[in-house]
Amino acid sequence: MKYIDKNKILNGLKTTLSSSKQTIKKFFLYSFVAVVIATFISIINIFYSTHIETFDNKLRDYMFQIRGEIPHNNNVVIIDLDEKSLNSLGQWPWPRDKFAKILENLTDANIGVIGLDIVFAEIDQSSPAKVFKDLNMDNSNVPDFDEILDNVVSSTPTILGYQFELNDKKFMKKEEIDIPAIIVERDKQEGQELLINAKGTVLNHKKLQESGYSSGFFNNIPDSSGVIRSVPLVIKYEDQIYPSLSLEIVRVATGINNIFVNYSELGIESIQIGDFFIPTDRHGRFIVNFRGPSHTFKYYSAIDIYNNNFDPKELDGKVALIGTTAAGLNDLRAMPFEPVYPGVEVHANIIDNILTGDFLSIPSWIDGVNIIILFIISILTVLLVTYTAIWINPFVMTLMITSFSYFAYYILFYHGIVLNLFIPLTTIIIATLITTFMDYFFEIKQEQMIKKKFASKVSSEVMENLLLDPTNDAFTAMEKEVTVFFSDVRGFTNISEAMPNAHTLIKFLNEYMDPMTDIIIKEKGTVDKFIGDAIMAYWNAPGEVPDHANAAVRATLNQLYMIEVLNKKLKNDERFNDVIKMSKEKGVPLLDIGIGLNTGEVVVGEMGSTTRSDYTIIGDPVNLGARLESLCKFYGSKCNISNFTKWQLTDDFIFRFLDIVIVKGQSKPVQIWQVIDYDRDETFDKLYNVSRERLDEELFTYHRALDLYQNGNFSDALEIFKEVNEWEDKTNLAIYNIYIDRCEHYIEFPPEDFDGVFRHTTKG
Repeated sequence: MKYIDKNKILNGLKTTLSSSKQTIKKFFLYSFVAVVIATFISIINIFYSTHIETFDNKLRDYMFQIRGEIPHNNNVVIIDLDEKSLNSLGQWPWPRDKFAKILENLTDANIGVIGLDIVFAEIDQSSPAKVFKDLNMDNSNVPDFDEILDNVVSSTPTILGYQFELNDKKFMKKEEIDIPAIIVERDKQEGQELLINAKGTVLNHKKLQESGYSSGFFNNIPDSSGVIRSVPLVIKYEDQIYPSLSLEIVRVATGINNIFVNYSELGIESIQIGDFFIPTDRHGRFIVNFRGPSHTFKYYSAIDIYNNNFDPKELDGKVALIGTTAAGLNDLRAMPFEPVYPGVEVHANIIDNILTGDFLSIPSWIDGVNIIILFIISILTVLLVTYTAIWINPFVMTLMITSFSYFAYYILFYHGIVLNLFIPLTTIIIATLITTFMDYFFEIKQEQMIKKKFASKVSSEVMENLLLDPTNDAFTAMEKEVTVFFSDVRGFTNISEAMPNAHTLIKFLNEYMDPMTDIIIKEKGTVDKFIGDAIMAYWNAPGEVPDHANAAVRATLNQLYMIEVLNKKLKNDERFNDVIKMSKEKGVPLLDIGIGLNTGEVVVGEMGSTTRSDYTIIGDPVNLGARLESLCKFYGSKCNISNFTKWQLTDDFIFRFLDIVIVKGQSKPVQIWQVIDYDRDETFDKLYNVSRERLDEELFTYHRALDLYQNGNFSDALEIFKEVNEWEDKTNLAIYNIYIDRCEHYIEFPPEDFDGVFRHTTKG
């Protein structure tokens, strides 16, 4: 019989028990961390729901694009006031008798319902009856185009369109609207005033409005990102509720008089027309399940309908929406599939959604489900990450993101339920990162972590910070306000071509880069990178710079002064004789630069790969700063800054307001200012070689002309711009020609809705 070592067995049992205890302890510890992560993110979601909703919408847009176009029921067609029609019948608005003929031809084709995504707010100025009346001539025997259209509308299945004014305005109309629909609110609790309230109306002129059987509003309200994803089906005005054009068309088509707005404790749940229960959000807005990109529905050119150049059988019993895709008529919108989408096709999608019952909805109980999903995802991610090898963590995170994305996609398009997207995906990423960090904290020595960090860093400032305090968060990505700087050497291609060899070119660049870098560092800036002849820098990271905007502008002006010094120095440097000769021949400075500054919230931190990374910044403010620099050429400026930077300046500088623009790649307007010089008690401006009195006179005159231009007084502005453009000592050689060209253009082609915003379609 073999001898049994009891001590060995006991020790083995102790080791097993100890290991089990550690495993259980680790399981509960990491589960607790997962719950904390989910709880924290849930709180963030409550307080920043509006911002998070924007990201949710963007992600859902991608799902629409992945899904692509889907079939519709072919019951809705669009009559397009397109470019072809405008070329044939003339510019809009057409004489009303021509539009009446389109309605008559549609009715003769046995159309079911006609919906107008247009409004005729004024009477027809081209009508012979109106012309004769204005000339005090007898108009009894001449045609009245408005009367013709009124009669046609009253005898055809036409639903008129109109628009609500949702914001207070001066001289706003507040006319009554008469519709046959009866709208009743059911189960509404006291204090539940959740419907959108209109302030005024933009109706068809009175006789036309009275001629129509019914009408509906066609307001399409984009969300905060400017994209139409949901639209109001009902709006309250003067304590009455009115249906949208789409809803009223469905009501008329079904022959039902009553519309019910159904409430729950949380708000509006649905809108009911007969057997149609249309889910909405708590404010009565309908989430549009877009069938595809533009022209998914059948389009007919209005001129073809006018000329009876179509097959009537194709329109028999259908809903026809009359609208426009012409860019000049300003009915193009952004939607999930594409940024330019005909507004009339939004109504077509809504009608199709209702008739087919293919809805997207946010049920009242979905908030609870979203929280449960969040906790499940957090716990599952943490446990998967901690019980797999560390090199597998990226694959685990990718698997979780892919799995949840598919789950949300399936629920959205196969069950019509809208789940939160951004928060669960963020939870997966955060849970993976935190768990990975915890694994490092428990399993890897701190010294090894620091050595690995050092091996991949190139920023000496960040490395010094980490060495002084290994526990700091210098490498952690964070949002921070910075002022970003971009500079570029003008005509660098000519300089490089004039250089005899690359070695000389590098020496020339070093002569320029060294003092420029010193100026940035002296003003507490961080040089991010050199991109050929360009410099990117920023202020307020990694270290705090309280007056970062002022520091950036000071560095900019000091660099412009330094350029003058460098030009004098380099003219006597024999190494660069070829470049000096080229400069003289072309009549340009040896060195000239343009600088762009912008201030805003960016993501700042360690970025790159696992083997090579750097401390840098990314975000829209960075892109805008680069655009401002490239626009220096366009505006004839040496330094362009955004209004976001100017708002933070407290030092004294001299400015010139340049423009309000939307730069390429962005959708929101921004003000551009030219920084001219320091505002000092000197009678002579060194950078522009002009007396201070003359500079003040020029800026005063220029800004007076600019005020006239912004207010649409192009003729008076043009005279002043031309006057100053003749000055020989003006400090900007491009800006006056820019506004002269614009004024002349707008005088010849007056804009309908001039907002003073210029849209740049190129980078500079």
